Amino acid sequence: MELRTLRSRRKAAFWGKVLPFLPYVFQSGVAVLLLLLMIAFSAWYTAFLQQIPPGLPIRWILLALWGPLTVYAGFRTYAQPADVIFLLPQETKISAYLAPAFRNGLIFKLIGLYIVVLLAWPLYQRGGGIIHPLWLMLLVLLLLKALSTYGAWQEQRITGSRARAGFRYLRWCFILLMTAAWIWQPAWKSALFMALVSLNYVLILRFPMKYKVPWDNLIAAERSSAARVMLVLGWFVDVPAEGQKVIRRRWLSGVGNGIPWQPAEAYRYLLVKTFVRSELLGIVLRLTLLGMVLAGWNDKSWLGPVLYLLFVFLAGTQLASLRQEHRDSPAASFYPLPAGARKAAALRLCSRLLLAITVLLWLPMAVIPGGDAVLTFGSLAAGLLLAFGLRSNWARKWREEEDDE
Repeated sequence: MELRTLRSRRKAAFWGKVLPFLPYVFQSGVAVLLLLLMIAFSAWYTAFLQQIPPGLPIRWILLALWGPLTVYAGFRTYAQPADVIFLLPQETKISAYLAPAFRNGLIFKLIGLYIVVLLAWPLYQRGGGIIHPLWLMLLVLLLLKALSTYGAWQEQRITGSRARAGFRYLRWCFILLMTAAWIWQPAWKSALFMALVSLNYVLILRFPMKYKVPWDNLIAAERSSAARVMLVLGWFVDVPAEGQKVIRRRWLSGVGNGIPWQPAEAYRYLLVKTFVRSELLGIVLRLTLLGMVLAGWNDKSWLGPVLYLLFVFLAGTQLASLRQEHRDSPAASFYPLPAGARKAAALRLCSRLLLAITVLLWLPMAVIPGGDAVLTFGSLAAGLLLAFGLRSNWARKWREEEDDE
């Protein structure tokens, strides 16, 4: 079988498992919610552009929007553990298998970057100072995105894990620095700077030892990507469990160690450790920080409470995926665990985390001066009501699921 055909079949097989769940996702109301959010954002953004606050750091905002999207690079190879044996003899021809992954990864991520650039372009034109033409901005971001994708592939090939992490940090620094130079500086200065930095970055990438094809890294990355897709689907519908990436967070290794060593607390201990070491923690933290910034920034108008409640709801949607963790674990069949212990532990953990996030999201609204006290404390009351409402919905829904099982 040709390698290009093999990849096409694997891609079709994976998305063939995902697509049947999409009707259930839209039935859950996510399409209506997205439409309402788009309408609300359009109205707010139009009003914001007409009355931009004086002294607003527009270029820093653009760097925060465009920079991470320019740096972020990844590709779906659909690699399988058996490839280490069966595709190893074809390493000399593996470019036919990997080339579509690089191309598609660059194109799809570039589309998302371009959408954000076009949305923020009116804000960029009102920022004053040096303004580059739109076509030149898109071209430069394309080149930076391609450089970041090339660097991400070279990082995958590096043999040492610490070296990979170091070069990943270096790539973020270089690409963000070049993006900032292009946003702030004239075209000829920033072009010269980017050429010199890019040349040095490409030369630096030649030093570390590399695999010709990093099979183990590609397999691990593919497993993590597939798990993220299933994680998103798990917010709306029950999906088959997929192995997720385990992240070592030594600074949180002690979390959960104080839980009593009792059968009734076994699932609670397991879920706490899973949450601490999973990608879900990073997602929830980033969502919470973004919500704190946006809610605090708009606390003087009705938009602040709306954003606050939106992020409480989004955090609750994310946390609900803990219900799916260890669902297929055979532990209950040979350990004396109480009936319904997993549901009770998931409900308890999700509820406590959501209450904590609800308070954290509200703090900027309370700390930043100038806001309306009635609006501020009314937002907290509404957020707590929403959190308790989500808890009640989880309890009812998960109880019905257990009855069906």
